[in-house]
Amino acid sequence: MTVVLHDLLPADLRRSWVVDGTCPDLDLYSLFRARQITDLHRTAILDAKGKLCYTALDRKVRCLATALRDLGIRPGDVVGVQLPNGRHAVIADLALAALGAVALPFPVGRGSLEAECLLRRAEAVAVIAAVEHRGNHHAADLRTLAPALPSLRHVIAAGPGNTPEGTIPLSELLRSDPSGFVPARPDPDSAVRILVSSGSEAEPKMVAYSHNALAGGRGNFLASLIPDRTPPRCLFLVPLASAFGSNGTGVALARHGGTLILLDHFTPEAALDAVREHQPTHILGVPTMVRMMLDRLDGTGEKLPAPTALILGGSALDETTAEHAASAFGCPVVNLYGSADGVNCHTGLGSATPDADSQGVVAGRPDPRVADIRITDTETHEQLPDGGIGEIVARGPMTPMCYVGSPELDARYRTPDGWVRTGDLGFLDGDGILHIVGRLKDVVIRGGANISPAEVERELATHPFVCDVVCIGIPDAVMGERLAACVVSRAADSLTLEVLCEHLTERGLERRKHPERLLVVDELPLTPAGKPDRAALRVRMTEISRPGATKEVPLGQAS
Repeated sequence: MTVVLHDLLPADLRRSWVVDGTCPDLDLYSLFRARQITDLHRTAILDAKGKLCYTALDRKVRCLATALRDLGIRPGDVVGVQLPNGRHAVIADLALAALGAVALPFPVGRGSLEAECLLRRAEAVAVIAAVEHRGNHHAADLRTLAPALPSLRHVIAAGPGNTPEGTIPLSELLRSDPSGFVPARPDPDSAVRILVSSGSEAEPKMVAYSHNALAGGRGNFLASLIPDRTPPRCLFLVPLASAFGSNGTGVALARHGGTLILLDHFTPEAALDAVREHQPTHILGVPTMVRMMLDRLDGTGEKLPAPTALILGGSALDETTAEHAASAFGCPVVNLYGSADGVNCHTGLGSATPDADSQGVVAGRPDPRVADIRITDTETHEQLPDGGIGEIVARGPMTPMCYVGSPELDARYRTPDGWVRTGDLGFLDGDGILHIVGRLKDVVIRGGANISPAEVERELATHPFVCDVVCIGIPDAVMGERLAACVVSRAADSLTLEVLCEHLTERGLERRKHPERLLVVDELPLTPAGKPDRAALRVRMTEISRPGATKEVPLGQAS
């Protein structure tokens, strides 16, 4: 049985974006093939194995597509992909698109319980996974899960090492004869990829995207940051398997004919080496990653090759980080507001850094060729006038089809006419600029009073000794929750809670919003998707806050 993926957008609206040229109306593999024919020997991928040109990549894609077809993979089938950044991940993306199948990528490092949940709900018929990556043995783990997944017929093992028993070596499939392969040419408005959202649900949300939504809507986002239309050289610091990383194969490569510069694991040292050696035009990452890179550059005086843009998303970008990054990288810093659920807005190339704003994070002017944005009342859902703070809703060419296997999420987060309810709070000013204020759910409730962690993070980030910060709520028997700040410090001496709270007072933040716990860490832990791992920080902070708990904190210090 194949999972049903229906489109919640009106069909005539979806087709109108094809008629006016907003979406290309071609499937991803056809777009890639057109790029390959145009420039046979352009470099498609730079990874740990070296260079791979478009023609060599296309042959590998056809080999894998042939082999997957022979295994019984059919149009509409969902295939999981758990691979690190590298050529195998891109080959899998394009081969599945060429078959008319649907890729379900999720980052390496995610545990077997989450993988089982994703594959079961998506009714995946196969999964391609790494034999080993940084101590994880995903292929073997997924093979163990197979008996509990009635739809799963094949586990394909990629990479060096001994192929686990019961799995199929990817290397064997890549030796298939591609000469007789004929691409499926699926409907461009049919599903091609499922994005996994790391949102606030108990289980990860899965969101189905069509070829047009990915290459068209999301492709228009990247097009707005390529001023001369030259094929970009994109350094992806985030996993290609993440929602942010979905701008890799289908957008930078297939839509824009660019080059993907890929690291199989992010470290600030490896990222800086890639900037020096490969001179990317666009660097895509989260603010925490860039702060780590800036820390390594601090005091060196090194001048890096200047890209066209540094594109930062996934978490809030503060003014201090933006200014330091613009100086170090010598280019505009683009603040990207976006999510797997179907919203995108950014600050563009017009200035070196995003404008500061005391009322919230400035997210830029919405682009209707990507996603139109409105603000609605959180209770009545009526559209609000400019300046009114409410829930951000989005609809446009990048809008996904539906949530996968979750009709309750469709009912909760999609309106009858297809708008996506983001759960984010914001407003549009008189100039049509979007400002992000916080989240409907992301609040700490202390003694009945609501505190926005995002607001406190913004103010703490202005302290000269704060390199990076995440604020979280931790359970408390008396107040219900208390606010804790997890901070990476620039200071030689440890920061104290008193010093930070004095700074917040000077910034005008009322006392009830001040953090009551402090954890000082060397670096913020990251999730497999590359975002700050709030859950890990919450567990650690909760442990050390228990009565009688040890005050020895391996990650740093607690106050």
